[in-house]
Amino acid sequence: MKIAITTDHAGFEALKALRVFIESLGHECVDFGPQTFQADDDYPDFMFPAAKAVATGDCEVGIILGGSGNGEAMAANRIKGVRCALFYGPVIAKTAINAEGDISDDPYEIVKLSRQHNDANVLSLSGRFLSLDEMKQATEIWLGTPFSNLERHERRIKKLDEV
Repeated sequence: MKIAITTDHAGFEALKALRVFIESLGHECVDFGPQTFQADDDYPDFMFPAAKAVATGDCEVGIILGGSGNGEAMAANRIKGVRCALFYGPVIAKTAINAEGDISDDPYEIVKLSRQHNDANVLSLSGRFLSLDEMKQATEIWLGTPFSNLERHERRIKKLDEV
C-alpha cells in the first residue's frame, strides 16, 4: 500500500521511526516532510499536501502526526474526499460499540471503528499523548482493518463526501 506520511515539529523524531515500521510491514511511504526540524513550523503546510495525495488517489491512505493530532486532523479534513480519524490514546468503550450491541474491552477498538464504520483514509496520531509503541500498534491495526461495506455506513460516508 502507498501511504502518505507527514508531521510537524511535534512528531518529527517519531515519524522517522514510524516510517521504518510501516515499511517493515511491506508498505511504501511517501514523505511530505518536514525534512529538517524547525520548532516554529506550521502543521497545515505539511498536512495539506499529504491529504491532497490521498484525496487524488496518489496515495491510498495517510498517516499524519502532530502534538495533539487535533489541528492536523482538522487540516486534513479540509480536503474534500479525506476522512481523517484522530487517535490520541488507548481507551475502553463505556457502552456498546455498534448497532448490534457488542461490547469491547480492546483499547484500540476506536482505531478499528474508524476504518470499519467511517472508512477513514487518514489517521492522525498524537505525538505528545502516544508512545512510539502505541503509535505502531494503532498504525498496524488501522492499516489491517477493512471497511465493513455495510449499507448504513456507506450511506453516511456518501453524505460526508457530498458536502
